[in-house]
Amino acid sequence: LQVIVDRAVDAFGGIDVVVNNAATALAQPVGSYTPDAWQKSLDVNLRGPVFLTQAALPHLKQSEHAAVLNILSGAAFMFSSFVSMYAVGKAGLLAATRASAAELAPFNIRVNAMAPGTVDTDMVRANSPEMLDVMSKVMLLQRMADADEMVGPALMLTSDAGSFITGQVLLVDGGMVPH
Repeated sequence: LQVIVDRAVDAFGGIDVVVNNAATALAQPVGSYTPDAWQKSLDVNLRGPVFLTQAALPHLKQSEHAAVLNILSGAAFMFSSFVSMYAVGKAGLLAATRASAAELAPFNIRVNAMAPGTVDTDMVRANSPEMLDVMSKVMLLQRMADADEMVGPALMLTSDAGSFITGQVLLVDGGMVPH
């Protein structure tokens, strides 16, 4: 992760924003977890974002507009069959977001999260057509989001437009969680 940070600093002269958007949605039912799958899920969904942010901290502390955006999922707030490993990682990242917001506020580093609903991505398209239909119907808007629909909310949370927002999670889920 330090290599990623170093390359970004070399290319851009510093780091103002970190967006943690890695995910793996390994589906194993409770009682059938394997230690390897559990570890991989937590490594990607929780450990990676926490340690990438940590690696970038020296540069974020030098920025006048520092922000960290952790991408969660509606799964962090809901209970559904077969996604518990994924949900645990994303819920853990929510806790890390709030703790980091409190600890990094004295350095003027804002830390927030965004929780998309079902977004039309390669990871989502790997599901069966039947599952895609179910995933769309659980949202009030009855459709998957286009990835471009995540841009505006992400910009708000990472730009000066959101300069007084920290420790928050923005649900961008088409009405999935309240539903």
